[in-house]
Amino acid sequence: MTPVAAAKRFTAETPIGRKRRARKMARVLTETHPDAHCELDFTNPLELAVATILSAQTTDVRVNQVTPALFKQYQTAADYAAADRTALETLLKPTGFFRAKTDSLIKLGQALIEKHGGVLPATLAELVALPGIGRKTANVILGNAFGVPGITVDTHFRRLTNRFGWVAEEDPVKIEFLVAELIEKRDWTMLSHRIIFHGRRVCHARKPACGACTLAPMCPSYGTGPTEAAAAAKLLKGPRARELAVAAGVDPELVPAAAVAAPDVP
Repeated sequence: MTPVAAAKRFTAETPIGRKRRARKMARVLTETHPDAHCELDFTNPLELAVATILSAQTTDVRVNQVTPALFKQYQTAADYAAADRTALETLLKPTGFFRAKTDSLIKLGQALIEKHGGVLPATLAELVALPGIGRKTANVILGNAFGVPGITVDTHFRRLTNRFGWVAEEDPVKIEFLVAELIEKRDWTMLSHRIIFHGRRVCHARKPACGACTLAPMCPSYGTGPTEAAAAAKLLKGPRARELAVAAGVDPELVPAAAVAAPDVP
């Protein structure tokens, strides 16, 4: 299939056809990324809320390097509410935008004490009313800490759902509602993880690995990146890069050792 043929194939797609294709792609993503999960380390809802706030404009890997010391020192909402700003800023500095993040965490702790008895609430409406928590962060918390299905629209999710032709929209909230109409609610949280995994490991922003992608036959954006197996395989990332190549019918030996060993998948 040529890139031109891929694009033309979906031009007359009906809404029901799009839903069927989206659900088929979701099933393939389940097979492609069986290891998909929240890549932020946490042991309770408050820790996840804090880690997600810190993840803005940085990688999950960097956040996970900072949070062990942070979580050891700040274990409750009261700890954040009473935090010494300078000390907290010092801990958060490696994550970038540390002054704003410090402000968010202190205000979050104060709001939890004042309005929720120090306990993180488990509803979308209550979460988005808290300092530092927007809809994306709230859905991360709901889906991963409370088991409430939620769609997390980060930069990867926005990019891929547009490339997949599921949506033609840049607004995160509109994307969330459009995808919710395509995919069954029970699958929302894990779909988010799988799409994010795919965006980090296969469908990169500048040059996606189209020729080594399990979704290629169903993707109207096939050809955005190299379609030749050798060139595409070099773009795969992560510890399962060679398994991803095999899943796409590509020789795993074409994947460079450095791609497999790379510790940070942004």
